[in-house]
Amino acid sequence: MITLHIAQVLAGLVGVGIIVIGIRFLIQPAACADGFGVAIAPAPGVNGYLATKAVRDIASGLFIFALLVLASTQVVGVFLLLASLIAFGDMGIVLRNGGKPAVAFGVHGATGAVIVVAGLLFLLA
Repeated sequence: MITLHIAQVLAGLVGVGIIVIGIRFLIQPAACADGFGVAIAPAPGVNGYLATKAVRDIASGLFIFALLVLASTQVVGVFLLLASLIAFGDMGIVLRNGGKPAVAFGVHGATGAVIVVAGLLFLLA
């Protein structure tokens, strides 16, 4: 039972975190892009791309909460394992585009690792 509780807390924190990040990308797109690890130059349409990322982040966080309420532990676990690919993909994007390795590994890599742990805990619960 403790395994499931830890998994739920981790998943909930990830869900809240990604929703907050999405909201920040809507409010402060340039600052958030820099915090993401890939600075942007102001240009027409850039904020539109960042707003798209914001909406996807918010929806991803809401998916986690919907699954926590409605799905089996196996479904949540598999979803989280697959969702970790987003964080690891972001890590690669930051590295490929000359971003700081500390941000790539410390933010995106660490987030991916937490999501993997939560997913595995759901599968073991």
